[in-house]
Amino acid sequence: MDIKLVNIGFGNIVSANRIVAIVSPDSAPIKRIISEARDRGVLIDATYGRRTRAVIVTDSDHVILSAVQPETVANRLASREVPAEETVEEEEEEAEPAASEPAPSGES
Repeated sequence: MDIKLVNIGFGNIVSANRIVAIVSPDSAPIKRIISEARDRGVLIDATYGRRTRAVIVTDSDHVILSAVQPETVANRLASREVPAEETVEEEEEEAEPAASEPAPSGES
């Protein structure tokens, strides 16, 4: 299994394989999860004093606070999940239509 890493802001990196959820911190249940994680000693604050915009829950029950929007973290996570073979195939498919188009003739 490959180890995939995701940047969660300010140079902080989390193992993508361990992420269970990326959520907004605004709802009461998420605030309760944060409070319980703080009490259990499994809260990781990666906000550098900034406002918490994303809460990342891992499979080890760690809760990570990030100052980056949940959508941004999810997009970074999704961009890492594209296998190299698919990227190569897509590039080849994009190049083929340009090569197979007929050359314009000199007719007017």
